[in-house]
Amino acid sequence: MSNHKPADPSQYYAEFVKGIWKENPVFVQVLGMCPMLAVTNSAMNGLAMGCATTFVLVCSSLLVSSLRTFIPKQVRITTYIIIIATFVTMADYILKAAVPDIHKELGAFIQLIVVNCLILGRQEAFASRNTPVRAVCDAAGMAIGFTFALLCLGATREILGSGSIFGFSLFGPNYEPWVIMILPPGGFLMLGMILLFFNWLQQRKLRRRRIAGRGVTT
Repeated sequence: MSNHKPADPSQYYAEFVKGIWKENPVFVQVLGMCPMLAVTNSAMNGLAMGCATTFVLVCSSLLVSSLRTFIPKQVRITTYIIIIATFVTMADYILKAAVPDIHKELGAFIQLIVVNCLILGRQEAFASRNTPVRAVCDAAGMAIGFTFALLCLGATREILGSGSIFGFSLFGPNYEPWVIMILPPGGFLMLGMILLFFNWLQQRKLRRRRIAGRGVTT
C-alpha cells in the first residue's frame, strides 16, 4: 500500500512519459515479442493490436489499483489474470464487431494478450502498489510505447514488403517489393535492425555523458 502524499502533476507526467521512450516495453525492456513479431506484417494490424493492448492494460491497471487493498496476496496473480482476461474478452468482441477483417487477421493473438508479460508485469510491479491515477498514467505510457513499437515495425515491413502504408500505394506499379519483409523472417530481421538502432542511440548518449563528465572534472 503506497503512502498518501500530495498530488504532484510532474510525477504523473514522469510516469506517463517513461514508457513511451526511456522504458519502452519493446525497444528497451524487450517485452511482448510474440505479438510484436506475429501481427506486424502491416501498419493497420500493428495499430489494431496496439489499441487492443492499450484498452486491456489501462483498464486492468485501473481496476487492480482500485482493488489493491482488497485482493489477498495469496491469490493476487490469479486475480490479475481474471481481470486481464475479462478485458481481453471485451476487446476481442469489440474488434470482431467493429473491424471483422482485421479481427480475422489478428486471429488468436488477441486472446494471447492475456499472457502478455507486459500487462501482467505492470499489474504486479506498479498497479498493485500505487494509486489509480498513477497506475493509469503508467499504463497509458507503456501502452502508447508498445503501440508505437508495433506501428513502427508494421509500417516499415509494409512499406518495404508491399510498397504501401495502411493499404495506400507509395511507389507505384514499378516498385519491386521485398516480399521477405511481410514474412516471419522479415519480422525478426526488421526487429533486430530497430533494436540495433536504439542500442546505438543509448550508447551514443552514454558516451556524451562520459565526455561531459570528464569535462566537468577537469
